[in-house]
Amino acid sequence: MAASLHISRPAEPPAAPERLLAAPFRIPRQPSERQLLAKYFRTFGDPTRLHILELLDRQGELSVGEIVEQVGTSQPRTSAHLACLRWCGFVATRREHRTIYYRIADQRTRAMLELARAMLAGNAEHVAACRLIDGR
Repeated sequence: MAASLHISRPAEPPAAPERLLAAPFRIPRQPSERQLLAKYFRTFGDPTRLHILELLDRQGELSVGEIVEQVGTSQPRTSAHLACLRWCGFVATRREHRTIYYRIADQRTRAMLELARAMLAGNAEHVAACRLIDGR
């Protein structure tokens, strides 16, 4: 039997300017567990977010600048991915003066990465050949 999910929602904010209504962090009215799990796994499905998680898994705590340099994407794009990862609980931060450092927030994220690598080891050719996952 599937566990029921309860998502706490903050009180409705006052009317916001149009630009704020397009914020990337909007909780849907009644997400199902399946919808949330699919969204959870899409975190690992984005190459940039996966790269960031792998870097933090291997190297521990890194600053935004270090992540930008190693991932090879722009600072705004990297920061957007980091905001998503932080919002969803995959990474945590620590501020030291003006520098923000990121790290894996939950050891289970490391376990998910390890499990995925282990499962891929015996099935990489099939995953590489699957066109449905790529949307083709």
